[in-house]
Amino acid sequence: MLNIGFLSFGWFSGAPGSQVRTASDLMHDTIALAEGAEDAGMDGAWIRIHHFEQNTSSPFPLLAAMGARTTRVELGTGVINMRYENPLYMAEAAATADLIAGGRLQLGVSRGSPEPAADGPGEFGYPLPVGSTPAQDAAERIARFREAISGMGIATPGANAHVRAGQKLPIQPQSPGLQDRIWYGAGGEESAKRVGSLGMHLMSSTLVEGGSGEPLGVIQQRQIQAYRDAWATAGHSGNPRVSVSRSIMPIIDDATRTFFGPTLERDRMGANQDQVGKIDNFIATFGKTYVGGIDKIEAELRDDEAVMSADTALVTIPNQLGADFNRTTFDALVELRNRLAPHHTGP
Repeated sequence: MLNIGFLSFGWFSGAPGSQVRTASDLMHDTIALAEGAEDAGMDGAWIRIHHFEQNTSSPFPLLAAMGARTTRVELGTGVINMRYENPLYMAEAAATADLIAGGRLQLGVSRGSPEPAADGPGEFGYPLPVGSTPAQDAAERIARFREAISGMGIATPGANAHVRAGQKLPIQPQSPGLQDRIWYGAGGEESAKRVGSLGMHLMSSTLVEGGSGEPLGVIQQRQIQAYRDAWATAGHSGNPRVSVSRSIMPIIDDATRTFFGPTLERDRMGANQDQVGKIDNFIATFGKTYVGGIDKIEAELRDDEAVMSADTALVTIPNQLGADFNRTTFDALVELRNRLAPHHTGP
């Protein structure tokens, strides 16, 4: 089964043409995006998280509001930089939002991508421990967070605690099942293997490690297989889920044609083909934009090995054009999902 959801980058700005001009606009518009996705029959509403920028940064109040205004769609993050998080406070906030949403949160976490601040986690009160790497620091915080949401005892009880002798106090509230809905944003095959061995679900974006010149979907499919193999080897129960992100813009009316129709400048910039370059000291492949009519996009996605193997496709959307604009494309994305379903090779 192939699920389809949106991934909002969550920008707000006063730029010409922006319908999301303030932080308040962003919060209300993101809630409207989730409502629109559910109304169209989409499967998920996911938000991107970054700090010290004009976009979504504190996910749980927003996820709780999205959950209160919807009943069916999955609500996810792509991804939370764990180096900014107190794992125990995050466990409380996540469980609270998940309970409001009725158990629909799908939380993507990672060590994060480059941020504008020189040492953002340090400014938040979490400087990198001496002798540790950012990846190690994030891994320890993720492990602590997963322990807390599992119901494991965390704190030694004091004199006034009402627990049995020898027990520790768990974080409250608890949301049953949340521990089985944690995803990790992996950049390459080695990190995908670690995710599988740890029993988390895999998120893979439009940017992956490797610059062989092969299509993104081919490189990404190797990553997916490495993840699934590692999950099986570790003996985890349950279904190892995989999401891949894609930039998809169906041309369905004059507005979408005006904003995203073919142009000489867009073609010159290479938007319609995969790109290879260097980012954060490694070579990476960045996926192309799928743009055009439904028939054209369907044919291209059927040739995308990773999309056809993953169980979830997250479509990045131009959120600054507003919920009303994006709602018109959600119907087309649902049609694409339904057309692709008979050819889907994943679980």
